[in-house]
Amino acid sequence: MIRRIILAAGLAVVALAGAQQDATAGDPYGMTQVWAHNFAMDRPWHGGYYNQNYGQPLAVVVPPTAHMRQTYSWGVGQNLMYPIHHQYGRSANSPGAAPAGSFRPTPPWPSHTDQFGYYYIRGPWR
Repeated sequence: MIRRIILAAGLAVVALAGAQQDATAGDPYGMTQVWAHNFAMDRPWHGGYYNQNYGQPLAVVVPPTAHMRQTYSWGVGQNLMYPIHHQYGRSANSPGAAPAGSFRPTPPWPSHTDQFGYYYIRGPWR
């Protein structure tokens, strides 16, 4: 009797371990990608500041599996994490985000990392 209980418990543990290996982390229905795609269709990939070296916002390409970015600010409770929504494809058009003069320069005393003109964009999957 006890042998059967131990055997049944062992089989249950093996079945659960096998089920855990098949499970994937993250969003099983792909809703995160759908939401990110819809967000990226409505909003620009850049902020309001340009990079001083280029005169345009600079896209920093991160791996396609990256989903979050962190921003820092010189203030109390201003360090935040944001999702990375935008992902460029192979058919990306010519460089440049907008006409010259459309963006603000980095302030003499920047107070936030977004003011440097670097913006994260996920790379293509292939």
